[in-house]
Amino acid sequence: MRKLLLLTVLATLGFITFNTQAVDWEAEWIWKKERFTDPNSWMAFRKEVNLAETQDKTIAYISADTKYWLWINGEMVVFEGSYTGGPSPVKPSPRVDFFSIASNKYYDQVDITPYLKKGKNTIAALTWYYGDEGQKGTYISSRRGGFIFQAKAGNTLILSDDSWKINPHPAYDKKVIKKPPYRVAAWSIKYDARNDMDDWSAGAWYMPGYDDSQWQNARTFRPPPREPFFDLYPSEIPILNNYGLANCTNYPESAFPFVSDGETIECKLDFNKNFTPYFDIEAEAGQAIHITSNMRLNTIETFYTTKAGRQQFESYSWLNGRIIEYTIPAGVTVHGLKYRWTGVGSTPGHFESDDPWFTRIWQMAENTLYICARDNFMDTPDRERGLWIGDVADQASYLFYSMDQPGRDLLKKAIKVTMAFSDSESGIFAGLGPGRFRELPAQSLQFIEQGVWHYYYNTGDLDTLEYAYPYVHNYLTLWELKENGLATTRNGAWNWTDWGPQDTIDYDAIQNALYYSALVAARKMAVALGDSTHIGFYDQRIDSIKAAYQQHYWQDGFFSSDPEKFKDDRANAIAILFGLAEPSQYQQIVDNVLVPNQFASPHFEWMVYNAMAIAGRYDEALARMKTRYGEQVDNQERSTLTEYMTGKGTENHAWNAPSTVLSRYVAGIEPTSLAWQTYQILPNMAHMKRIQQRVPSVKGDIDFEISRTATAIQINLTSPQSTTATVGIPKAYFAVNEVMINQQSAWKRGEPVSALPGVSFIGEDDKYLRFGLAAGEWSISAKQ
Repeated sequence: MRKLLLLTVLATLGFITFNTQAVDWEAEWIWKKERFTDPNSWMAFRKEVNLAETQDKTIAYISADTKYWLWINGEMVVFEGSYTGGPSPVKPSPRVDFFSIASNKYYDQVDITPYLKKGKNTIAALTWYYGDEGQKGTYISSRRGGFIFQAKAGNTLILSDDSWKINPHPAYDKKVIKKPPYRVAAWSIKYDARNDMDDWSAGAWYMPGYDDSQWQNARTFRPPPREPFFDLYPSEIPILNNYGLANCTNYPESAFPFVSDGETIECKLDFNKNFTPYFDIEAEAGQAIHITSNMRLNTIETFYTTKAGRQQFESYSWLNGRIIEYTIPAGVTVHGLKYRWTGVGSTPGHFESDDPWFTRIWQMAENTLYICARDNFMDTPDRERGLWIGDVADQASYLFYSMDQPGRDLLKKAIKVTMAFSDSESGIFAGLGPGRFRELPAQSLQFIEQGVWHYYYNTGDLDTLEYAYPYVHNYLTLWELKENGLATTRNGAWNWTDWGPQDTIDYDAIQNALYYSALVAARKMAVALGDSTHIGFYDQRIDSIKAAYQQHYWQDGFFSSDPEKFKDDRANAIAILFGLAEPSQYQQIVDNVLVPNQFASPHFEWMVYNAMAIAGRYDEALARMKTRYGEQVDNQERSTLTEYMTGKGTENHAWNAPSTVLSRYVAGIEPTSLAWQTYQILPNMAHMKRIQQRVPSVKGDIDFEISRTATAIQINLTSPQSTTATVGIPKAYFAVNEVMINQQSAWKRGEPVSALPGVSFIGEDDKYLRFGLAAGEWSISAKQ
């Protein structure tokens, strides 16, 4: 019966609540006529369209398996369009690891209005079919290359059909050998310029006037929905942000031209980025150029064979690094070395203080987050590019202090894809997807509270919560309660919890705390959805585990399932973080465990800082951060944070979130109601004298700055429309005698002075004088 109910839920919610086809597709999927598509195939398309008129808005709907680059009238419109993966499997199915399951596809929505003109227009696209899913499941191949384009310009309908011209790009070699460990779906580039089609020149195949008379007409595969591409759904995220070609810091324009001596050229970026490399050279034909990055675990390279004369080239398979390594034969004249930085949205978030060490680690964390955001949130851009949802949960903790709307949309995509590719038989959603199925219970539980609930609370996106909730509830029913009131243990496919020393991990205590946090989050989801069906289930388990956690794990000064073996900083931090510890226990936990024991890897380390801050131990939290991250932050060559606390592993790993404590507890900014309608700023400056924070909230940017002297505090706040802020003036530094708000006295000698527009005095406690502020610009001065 339970299996039947679960299948009904999945059928009615899991595969229908995605936005279904918003486009009435008349365009057809097109490709070359062939029995099957070879992996790593590159295909060029062209279409000429006469427009009697243009109109104010022309939106093109475009998709490809796997990637496309689009030009209109010779001008690049989209750089690397289409996203790997898909919104949902074609049908509910039992999931087996390494078993490929057919997926629906996304389409992009692109405003092409600025590129069109009256009369003849040339539309051209280069497409790249991966055909190799890699080992981490981020891409689900259709087993056939395909491209589709539809737009209405004025009265003219532009459709991909058999009138489009098509030609396999002769310069791209399909036969590329992947470097182990074969985890990345994308390929390295092997390009022979002697076979090009005048790419990167005024006579290129994508320019108007190019002679395509020898090209074939495309073969059509009928409009969607059609196997093997199935249904098309609007992409959750916009086209990548293209920052354009830029010079390396050590090779400005003035450095060119020069003649290569054959030694590897190290072209330095200003900080670690995801990029595509570019060069402009003059060479004899048949010479070999090699391009890679300084990342030890990078598997994407470029192998280029020159043609005779002046030539330009950009390698379209993105890679990551802070140094581009060009190996160019001796005697070749180099006229330019550049790179193109691309990413999802941008990072308007900002933190700085008068202690530059913390300014730097916050920026390093933000850089790491942005590098690990692309087709999906990923663990690292080098070794895997995998959608590990435990890493996503870590990313969510500082995403809302760093990234704009596309970042929030990327988290929504992670939630919906993870749930959609769950197992319809068991109710399990796995820690890695969409193409692989591998349950890591610790990551799945963490994802519920820190991923799904955190997303909803910060955005107010009820539709996504409604989509995710049935999966969340069904997964939580897989646990039972033991006679002692604690939850049973699930090992899943892998009971991995953290990369810290394995003999120090208190698995039982950690899983019970994570399960408790997921129950609490699921209860809040149910309330938000107005669904009381499972409230009794949650209440009974929440009460049981909280009481049993104290009874069985509290060891007179710390929590442990085996006090002779475990005194785990991870288990004790999340006991505070998730409300299992009582406030009266905080100081013992910090003193006995969180200060002396430093076992956590970055995956849990940020939660230790947050727990210490909740306990009011800001100085100790910041001191621990400096100890644990000191070597990385002090290394001026680095601009991202690594997989392990030692600085080893991948150089840019998603789960580093030390910046969360700085934004949420030191600057003190966090939402107090749904979607930042109300929020608070309760700064805890520790040793700092000045803090500045920008939060790109869903309501708009919050700009906050606080500075202090021995006798005065100055606060400046820009609060976005439709919000109300509670601002706390710290009382720790001197006895406040008067508070001025926008140059008017608001509080003096223990009493509010007079009513000011948009200002209310909320009250005071032993830490703060609290004022409520409406949206707007505020200047607050507190004096002794």
